[in-house]
Amino acid sequence: MTKDDARPHPLRDSIQDVAATRRIPDTPQTRSPAYKLAFVDADFMMREELRPVRLQLELLKPQMILDERGIESTVVLFGGARIPSPESVAEAKPGLVALAPFYEEARRFARAVTERSLLTYGQEWVICTGGGPGVMEAGNRGADEAGGQSIGLNIVLPHEQAPNVYVTPDLSFNFHYFAIRKMHFLMRARAICIFPGGFGTLDEMFEALTLIQTGRMKRVPFLLFGRAFWEKVINWEALAEAGTINRSDLELFSYVETAEEALAAMDAW
Repeated sequence: MTKDDARPHPLRDSIQDVAATRRIPDTPQTRSPAYKLAFVDADFMMREELRPVRLQLELLKPQMILDERGIESTVVLFGGARIPSPESVAEAKPGLVALAPFYEEARRFARAVTERSLLTYGQEWVICTGGGPGVMEAGNRGADEAGGQSIGLNIVLPHEQAPNVYVTPDLSFNFHYFAIRKMHFLMRARAICIFPGGFGTLDEMFEALTLIQTGRMKRVPFLLFGRAFWEKVINWEALAEAGTINRSDLELFSYVETAEEALAAMDAW
């Protein structure tokens, strides 16, 4: 059976036609942007009217790749990009130095989760981070040390760095739309782990909590690492006392301090 015979239909495919356009005569007509095939015309694809198409593509590309890799579920790690690694702690600001132990805790947790994931041939419990530095790097690093794969969901920012070196290369994705990126964080999530962080971490945490609170997402283990940090940053009790959330909403998450406590909480779920 030839490659052509394996196709699901007898029609010429897009790859063949793109190759054919490279062999056409050079004329004023063929040089015109209007003559380009629409799906390989970058200027056309970037037009404002094509935003819905770009949204769909950004949803589909990671979805299809993860499906092809057989990844069924993930354990999501959110946390600050500025949390220093042991190698960089000497240059960190004092406040961040105090948070440095969370890098190692995220690393240890991700390593332990990935060891479990390997028992499923890497299809379940795959570590998923934002692909950047700090806590994200720690998560991907722990997975790499365990000999497993991990996902990185980067996003283009004016000051953004390249993906950290521990993300599995063909599971390293880049996004334009925050909304689509956050969908991919949660679509396969078996557990959500929140480490200390800044605006981005708070945004991700509250979006996920809101989806669970409103029944738009099933409940999963929702673990906040570092009770002292979170109770200092957010006055949860004040929200309940004011009535802006139900007291039962405080049961949507739990505090843990160590990788072992987090694993135990997941096992007890």
